[in-house]
Amino acid sequence: MPACRDIPYVLDKLNWMRAERIWPNGLRYTWTDAFGVVLLVSLYAELGERRFLDEAEWLVSEVDRVLGRPRGIRIGEAPDRDGQYFHYLAMWLYALSVLARHVPAYQRKGVDLVHQIHNAFVVPGRGVIWKMKEDLSAPYPRYGFGALDAFDGYISYRYLDEHALAREIAEMRALIDASAADLTITQDLGLGMMLWLSHFFPAEAWAVTQRHRSLAVLDHMWRDDGYFCPEPDLPDMKFAFTNYGVSVGLQAVQAMSERVPRLNSFFDYYRSGDDYDREAITHVMACSSHFPGYLIRGFHE
Repeated sequence: MPACRDIPYVLDKLNWMRAERIWPNGLRYTWTDAFGVVLLVSLYAELGERRFLDEAEWLVSEVDRVLGRPRGIRIGEAPDRDGQYFHYLAMWLYALSVLARHVPAYQRKGVDLVHQIHNAFVVPGRGVIWKMKEDLSAPYPRYGFGALDAFDGYISYRYLDEHALAREIAEMRALIDASAADLTITQDLGLGMMLWLSHFFPAEAWAVTQRHRSLAVLDHMWRDDGYFCPEPDLPDMKFAFTNYGVSVGLQAVQAMSERVPRLNSFFDYYRSGDDYDREAITHVMACSSHFPGYLIRGFHE
């Protein structure tokens, strides 16, 4: 199953988001902006138009300006998006690794960011703290270890610089080897992201285990209307942006190919009636679902 390449959809969506001041000219949010950087660099690779690469670099500078901290990057610009999430930082690191394919200086920028954050988040042999205080001085109150965070870091670190980050990669791999066999994910976006993570080094034991397990769980979460429910015991609930994340994961591992266009078609018309209808995360993730680009290993190689 080749990955989606619906460029007209993406260009129309980008024009609409700009006109509505949703993205990239809206509030900064690390997760959304990470996917957005990958999208813009993918458009540059696909279409050869320099404006997309320039906009990706501008976006990185804006994230630094608005969300950058002496160590790390704040979750988002809105008042309730304080602190730092490791999985958001890992996604941002992946975005920098993608940009570095065309502008090599961003590799060093990514490595420097790892050196800022890794020791604050990672407890060797135990886990990766899911959320930290904004200055990385301590875990955010009532937050513990994240289930997928070691996997997130492992992939992003390896794609940035396997030599410069050898110690950090080894620590992440040890955490993966200790947890992968017993880990069962039941949340839709988590399943999509695990599938995506598993496709980079597909023969590694953790990737084989998690890919098969995640696909089996997702199969039970599919609804014939054309969407995945967020948890197996919430059959009537649906979120667009998390489904788009599932779509990216399915395209990465080339599975359930008939469900990806059905999912995209369903959410082209579905409206939740809440703030997510206009949230940047919904529409940037929609673009990623219709054109994953550099989210897929081997794109433009």
